[in-house]
Amino acid sequence: MKIREIRAIGLRGATPEGGWSDELERDDCVHTLIGVITDEGLTGFGSVFTNDDLVKSALSVLEPLYLGESGLEPERVSEKLHQNMFWLGRGGTITHTISGIDIALWDLLGKATGQPVGRLLGGRYRDRVRPYASVLMRAPTALAEYLQQLKEQGFRAFKIGWGPFGRQSHALDEEIVKAARDAIGTDVLLMVDAGGSDAGWNNGYKWALRTARMLADYDVAWFEEPLQPDALQDYILLRQNAPVPIAGGEVFTRRQSFQPWLQAGAFDIVQPDVTKVGGISEERRIGWMAEENGIRFIPHGWNTAVGLAADLQLASAFAGTDLVEYLTGSPYVDEIAAESWVLDEDGMLPIPDRPGLGLTLDMEVVEKYSSGEPFLK
Repeated sequence: MKIREIRAIGLRGATPEGGWSDELERDDCVHTLIGVITDEGLTGFGSVFTNDDLVKSALSVLEPLYLGESGLEPERVSEKLHQNMFWLGRGGTITHTISGIDIALWDLLGKATGQPVGRLLGGRYRDRVRPYASVLMRAPTALAEYLQQLKEQGFRAFKIGWGPFGRQSHALDEEIVKAARDAIGTDVLLMVDAGGSDAGWNNGYKWALRTARMLADYDVAWFEEPLQPDALQDYILLRQNAPVPIAGGEVFTRRQSFQPWLQAGAFDIVQPDVTKVGGISEERRIGWMAEENGIRFIPHGWNTAVGLAADLQLASAFAGTDLVEYLTGSPYVDEIAAESWVLDEDGMLPIPDRPGLGLTLDMEVVEKYSSGEPFLK
């Protein structure tokens, strides 16, 4: 089974707010779907956290390397693409695009063998996992109301992030966290994401430590991205002194970028994003590296239904990965999948055991959010 063609289509029209200082508009494209089409008629799907114009440009550069390649050897083919692209720079658009190709190749391998990706990764430790509702911070009252609605829908874990947090005052930060904890109660998980990878973030170690001490008063399960993403020494110091676990790593690409952070003990929880980091092949290696260094591996998942499906398969294949991120209020998660994501009575999300990622895309909805551009026609 050979790769005949790779297509890309950007999602627009319902892009959710990200809380960024230069905020996203609904017609902005930050998520692109990938389709790897084979000479035997099978297609695998992937997702890329990058604008579609950039992805299509990257595909034109990668095309001589992937055309005619095996559609059943994701790790080898992806590594071939990485190795041959070092001269164009590690990370960035090229690596993000390879991420989508790799996810699609694992989907293909599962479909060809009749197995879910999690089993192909070595075996399934679980058939369901707890999703945490990922929520953009807002004014305390409005945030509390939204969290209560999500709890009524069955969620039992929540992450609030970005928005005004760390950008106005310590008093407002605590008011937001208190409102969230009061709204969801003490019997569920609450995580806080400062969004330190935002443009212009200038809060440092002392702010992060003071804030971490405040978060401990509200039993926060982890404090995510409290510092700029390159502040390795500050992260090491913060993890040593903070009373809550420290999480990060969502903006890194390839395992080589994670290695010094994991070996130095900069995180309690590492959060690679499968749609950025190099795909399932690369994320699996990072997960193994994290386990070897005593660090929890919980994927970052602010992306699409395809990205969520990949995270679910990864969660099934790692004994310690007991949470996945669920971006709330995004049609790119809730609508483009042909079957709805449904929580069970315990607030858990079933992990598909169908071949590949176990996901079927609703192509009419995909085209609706791609300005009518055909994907596989």
